[in-house]
Amino acid sequence: MSLHVGLKSVTKLVIFPTIAQLVCVARKETRPQPDEEHKEPTLLEKWADFVKISHTVFALPFALSATVLAARAQHAGLEESLQENHIAMKHGWPGWKLFFLIILAMVTARTCAMAFNRIVDRKFDALNPRTKNRHLPTGQISLISAWTLCLLSGVLFIGTTFGIDQVRELNQGTLICFMLSPVALLFILGYSFTKRFTDFTHIFLGIALAISPIGAWLAVNGSFDFTGSIKHSAIIPTLLAMIVVLWLIGFDIIYAIQDFKFDRTHQLHSIVVRWGPDNALNVAFFIHIIMLILMLLFGILAGFKMSYWIGLLIVSCCIGLEHWIARKRSLDWVQKAFFNLNAIISLVFLAMVVTEVSIVPKFISWRLW
Repeated sequence: MSLHVGLKSVTKLVIFPTIAQLVCVARKETRPQPDEEHKEPTLLEKWADFVKISHTVFALPFALSATVLAARAQHAGLEESLQENHIAMKHGWPGWKLFFLIILAMVTARTCAMAFNRIVDRKFDALNPRTKNRHLPTGQISLISAWTLCLLSGVLFIGTTFGIDQVRELNQGTLICFMLSPVALLFILGYSFTKRFTDFTHIFLGIALAISPIGAWLAVNGSFDFTGSIKHSAIIPTLLAMIVVLWLIGFDIIYAIQDFKFDRTHQLHSIVVRWGPDNALNVAFFIHIIMLILMLLFGILAGFKMSYWIGLLIVSCCIGLEHWIARKRSLDWVQKAFFNLNAIISLVFLAMVVTEVSIVPKFISWRLW
């Protein structure tokens, strides 16, 4: 019963709202209606728009995928006498408390990092025609308000990791998430400065996002063990993190093409600035091919079957469409390639994992699967 409720909650809290947001973006229905044009948004609404809370869809599905896989691995590590009492874990459900704490940790960490990025980049944003209408350059949000959001979300993130260490069933009381939280926070905050000194800023952003599946695995298991069965070992989240890094590098290169001229003029670094848009697109395509190969390996090692391969085909099509769109060099098309398609990729990946771990083993016994 808890598994069914949990899966419904994931759908209601994460997937449905995100799909609704994507539809709104695609149809451009986010513009205010006539009777709402003069309505002053609340502080929370300003903060949510300031950090683009809807973009949480990029990292959160991978963290939830790692959560599901970690719960399955945790169940496999229990003694046989205890496995029957924790059957929900076998199908990827970590329990309500841990589920919500992982989501809270993800949202607060990203909010802190995004607010910090907006703060340190505010002078460049004011000069860039694409970003000059953001909240800080236009005064929609004060610098004090931005720092308040950044600090509050950072403190809440660290506090949430302490709570995670207390509620997990395996290795309970081990403060591994709490102890590592400042390190993770410093890394994702430090990314904001990389564009000032290295062409490989995309790699730093990829690693920052890849912290999410590693963190989710640690949140459930409290350790990172490479021994035992491969599909229940830390090899799985490590491979997943590598997939996230490559996925992020590829689409961040595509996104950076929009600012090629501005970045070059203001001596900001990226692969696009160093090698030019055409060569950078080729690099992004090559990186995404490697990502798809790793996804193939991931599915094999995780013991996944037909539903995963169907999902991988969808992801491959999205990657191909993304690169076809990117080569059109239209700002509107690049925005679609960046947001819509990559959001679909992350959600499809989560659906693939949930189907293989939570649905197929419990409800489907076809030989094909």
